[in-house]
Amino acid sequence: MENSDITITLTPDEALVLSDWLYCVQMTDLSRMVDDTAVWAPLHKISGTLDKNLPGLFAADYAERVEAARARLRPVEDDGDGDGN
Repeated sequence: MENSDITITLTPDEALVLSDWLYCVQMTDLSRMVDDTAVWAPLHKISGTLDKNLPGLFAADYAERVEAARARLRPVEDDGDGDGN
């Protein structure tokens, strides 16, 4: 395996939603959700990197920002009329 870093590019919405989810995962019993402790280090590294690079993590309206980002990332539901509109 080469010794080169891997870069992942996320939109601000993706980064905020992922950061929030990782925080929730880390606050639970991580060993019940992630059975291989080798995975913990990269999860913590990703979480820390996101936290350092996301403005507004401690903003008063953080919950609203996360929910708005989630809403923008969810697929638009098909209205079922079959014409794509």
